[in-house]
Amino acid sequence: MTDQLEGSPLIAEVLGPAAEPLAKFHAKLEKEGEPRGLIGPRDVDILWERHILNSAAVVPFILEALGAKDRESATGRLADVGSGGGFPGIIVAACLPNVKVSLIEPMERRVDWLSEVVVELGLKNVRIVHARAEDAVKPGAGFDVVTCRAVAPMRKLAGFTMPLLRPGGRLVALKGKSAQAEIDKGMKLILRAKGVNPRVVEAPVADGLESTHVVLVDKK
Repeated sequence: MTDQLEGSPLIAEVLGPAAEPLAKFHAKLEKEGEPRGLIGPRDVDILWERHILNSAAVVPFILEALGAKDRESATGRLADVGSGGGFPGIIVAACLPNVKVSLIEPMERRVDWLSEVVVELGLKNVRIVHARAEDAVKPGAGFDVVTCRAVAPMRKLAGFTMPLLRPGGRLVALKGKSAQAEIDKGMKLILRAKGVNPRVVEAPVADGLESTHVVLVDKK
């Protein structure tokens, strides 16, 4: 089964220099992702669009949060919560090589997978934290940005992501079409967790591909 976007110029257009290491990631996912329970059988021929390019859609919002003009100049500390198969954390780390990325994942078998990926892709800016997000909050945590994808609804997500952020930091969460409804239902809990100005933005994926949705929440 061949990925629908295999060989497409969109991959290099979106990913730039990260296209090469992420092609290795794609090949590993294609071979091992389903047997290891990281992706579903219907995902195998749409890995580029559904998982890799979709994850890369957060990069412009991370750059904005870091006050960076471009990927090469971006520096700071980012935590990816519930990294799972590596979405969006591995993609972010490949796209932003000068940002220190912590992949926070509680499941041991997924930690093993992430460790393999980091070595095989040669990602020098990544550390893996085998823990729940709640247990990763320690003095000096203070991340500039926290990312996540399909981890929990906003009413729960705010409670274990906002404490990881420094004051003025930003949550950048990949979400589905129900993002605004999640914010509406979780507003009290978002505010209680010191989250301010929660909003939904449309995130372009690539020319001709359906956009995704990102929730942005600033830390008071």
